[in-house]
Amino acid sequence: MKPGTPLLRSTRLLDQVSERIRYMHYSLKTEKAYLYWVRFFIRWSATQAGGMRHPRDMGVADVEAFLSMMANERKVSASTHNQALSALLFLYREVLNIDLPWLNNIGRPQQAKRIPSVLTKDEVAGLLAQMDGITALLARLLYGTGMRLMEGMRLRVKDVEFDRHVVIVREAKGGKDRVVMLPRSLAPALRLQMLAARALWEADRQAQRGGVEVPHALDVKYPKVGYSWGWFWLFPSPTFSIDPRSGVERRHHLFEERLQRALKVAVPKAGIHKPVSVHTLRHSFATHLLQGGTDIRTVQELLGHSDVSTTMIYTHVLKVAAGGTASPLDALALGS
Repeated sequence: MKPGTPLLRSTRLLDQVSERIRYMHYSLKTEKAYLYWVRFFIRWSATQAGGMRHPRDMGVADVEAFLSMMANERKVSASTHNQALSALLFLYREVLNIDLPWLNNIGRPQQAKRIPSVLTKDEVAGLLAQMDGITALLARLLYGTGMRLMEGMRLRVKDVEFDRHVVIVREAKGGKDRVVMLPRSLAPALRLQMLAARALWEADRQAQRGGVEVPHALDVKYPKVGYSWGWFWLFPSPTFSIDPRSGVERRHHLFEERLQRALKVAVPKAGIHKPVSVHTLRHSFATHLLQGGTDIRTVQELLGHSDVSTTMIYTHVLKVAAGGTASPLDALALGS
């Protein structure tokens, strides 16, 4: 085999993986992750076999050896292990059209169920008080609605309904839509944000710049839809960027790491010593609703959980927060 040929063959395979992922409407983040693991698997197997091999020529022993290396040598977490396995299963089933019995017999590591870190209402208030500008508005919105980070970032103007006091979350996890409340106290600030977004949209129109990305090739069926005000981002980026899939330069939504960085700075200023991430705001939203008497089915719908058992984790958080059952030590008449 001539030098360089296997690499070209691998590159074509990666192109096929990308095409299949896009055909199935997976997210860009999933595409990047799957391509990383497929590339890693091919290169790792080459070091073991002394040369590049096509995944079609490999089998269960190669896949299991790779996953064993991940667990024992790299000591990856269960979630990372599962992501790598999902990428390989996608490669064999969806790209290579190989659905052999051994694919179903490869075990997945069990992820430990952890009680999420949750802030008290006072801690949330203190944290939000340490933030300002657009990141403060985003943090308030995520806590006030229970939305995930990217659900908030990807909000379109048309999906914020001030009259009904609702926000429509489109194509959330699992490809589902749902409706969440629009906090009345946040309406004035969101209206101002919409005015700021409108100014950017009008400037782009005057400059005849490219519209925003729209899902499912809607711009093919309706070429002007990406230029319309309703489809514009509620939280647009102040700068243009290149779309990694189409290569088109246009305005994207605000970069998600901006809120993550702002939150990281605000946590120590608020005197909070718990582990806090953007997702902690969602956990706190659910817990505080249950504390306030909202029934668990309503919380399930607001969070977009398919199964109520996923939402049940917050009932355990409530037990911890409330002190749970009284300790027998408290009933003893012992001196302090």
